[in-house]
Amino acid sequence: MTSHNILRSVLAAAALTAVGHAVAAKPALQRLEFIEPHMGTVFRIVLYAPDSATGSRAATAAFQRVAALNQMMSDHDPDSELMRLCKQPVGVPARVSRDLFDVIEKSQKLAKLSNGAFDITVGPLVRLWRAARRTHKLPAPEAIAAAKQRVGWRNLKLDPSRKTITLLAPDMQLDLGGVAKGYAADAALAVLRQRGIRSAFVAASGDIAIGDAPPGMAGWKMGIGSPGTNDTLAATVLLRNAAISTSGDIEQFADIGGTRYSHVVDPRTGLGLTNRLQASFIARNATTTDALATALCVLDEKRAIKLADSLPDAAAFLVKPAPNGNEMVASRRFEKLRAPAKK
Repeated sequence: MTSHNILRSVLAAAALTAVGHAVAAKPALQRLEFIEPHMGTVFRIVLYAPDSATGSRAATAAFQRVAALNQMMSDHDPDSELMRLCKQPVGVPARVSRDLFDVIEKSQKLAKLSNGAFDITVGPLVRLWRAARRTHKLPAPEAIAAAKQRVGWRNLKLDPSRKTITLLAPDMQLDLGGVAKGYAADAALAVLRQRGIRSAFVAASGDIAIGDAPPGMAGWKMGIGSPGTNDTLAATVLLRNAAISTSGDIEQFADIGGTRYSHVVDPRTGLGLTNRLQASFIARNATTTDALATALCVLDEKRAIKLADSLPDAAAFLVKPAPNGNEMVASRRFEKLRAPAKK
């Protein structure tokens, strides 16, 4: 599945890096790395294990979990469970798997938290803008207006006891692209933990779920890239048992009529963003960071920072173009997470 987030990471131009910050003796465990393609991007697992065989088995199981989730959540596969849900009659409860219910339930909570800046019902608008990037023609105003009639996070009704989801508007198209990679990274990290691997991280492009710090280390050092520069970091943070995601229009956008339209669509206006903002979000899990990094791009700067400051253990870091280079804005808790400068 190709996410509609473009996130700069350990594997992309944003140069998100992950290395241990030493505070103690050299660890006895082996540092191992595994890479596989999933969800239209590359998943990278870095872990510490007692031996290569143990690490390899754990990584294989984690990748298998990601593959299963991709098959379930894909909006490109007409036979995926998500797409079968979208074909259900309006007003008729549909029973879904535990995993699909879980990711949609979490998405709905994040939609409410962001006042609709993140919204998985945005599928009809996303499809219009996918076509716009191919044709380099703006969607017709009447097409946007018609698509907006099918969008709105309140048009889903969930029943947790029965694990049913009811579509409340006709021709809805759910799109989990803004949360799928983060959810899968969390699930992969959970598999590693179940197999006794606790010092690890899972990077799904730029959605990174992080476990315990490497042995003898204070955490994993993550660098946030600076848009428009080569291998330049805007900031570095030191994280453990947390997650970080970055969203923006660095890689996926369309220049139409002299205006640069992001792949990120504002569910409230139906338009691709033009603010040229890169947003990084840090929280306890990658499901949250994936969704809210997108929401920060949609919200104005003050509301984005207010949202981050309202959540415990969360932080935000915004990078936006300025006349003399990039301007950077950080939430209150972000400074506490900065990695110590090298001496």
